[in-house]
Amino acid sequence: MITKRIIPCLDVRNGRVVKGVNFKGVADVASPVELAEYYSAAGADELVFYDITASAEGRKLFTDVLRETASRVFIPLTVGGGINTVEDFDRVLKCGADKVSVNSGAIRDPSLIGAAATKYGSQCVVLSADVARVHGEYRVFAKGGREDTGMEAISWIRRAVDNGAGEVVVNSIDTDGVKGGFDLDLLAHVTYYVKVPVIASGGAGSISDFITLFRTLPGVDAGLAASVFHFGEIAIRELKQAMAAAGVPARL
Repeated sequence: MITKRIIPCLDVRNGRVVKGVNFKGVADVASPVELAEYYSAAGADELVFYDITASAEGRKLFTDVLRETASRVFIPLTVGGGINTVEDFDRVLKCGADKVSVNSGAIRDPSLIGAAATKYGSQCVVLSADVARVHGEYRVFAKGGREDTGMEAISWIRRAVDNGAGEVVVNSIDTDGVKGGFDLDLLAHVTYYVKVPVIASGGAGSISDFITLFRTLPGVDAGLAASVFHFGEIAIRELKQAMAAAGVPARL
């Protein structure tokens, strides 16, 4: 049976890892390079790096921090933020990323996903979808959760996968940082309609939240979280041991 992945997320702003609630009120946490090294040693299966203000500020994603991190960390690294062209994919992959996450850039130009998948392979292309409920509908948000695109989320995710996205990170804005559990309803919709790996993001507050996620939705491939790992509320090795004891396959 395929093991479920545990993935810490490093939201980076101005060269520092930060964390907020519902995508707002961010606070400084740590050095991304040091934190990445720590998680690699602590048993994380992968890491996700987001330059959370690159798109909103209309600039390129950081490269110096990425190069240093990639030189020290030897687990898969997904990087996103300010990815708008195939050239951006090339630049990030050359800096040491294994996969590239695209969000606002694909919303502006949906052909970006197909072009990148054709050049680098679908396994390198990750759709990151920031989703919130608006008037009873799942909506896609852009620019780090700041802008409601008006697009219905499930159809957007299906379109991106059809175009070549090999993995989907579903970021629930409604549950982000609240620590009340993952957005199971949203994730159930996504896993029903797409058959590529789905990563759940937003809402983890305890070990039991991860176990509930994987038991309730076996189609979810990974759980991603930030603050509960950053602030030591959940130790990754303890989480994986609890998962295995609960019958959820994990890499120990």
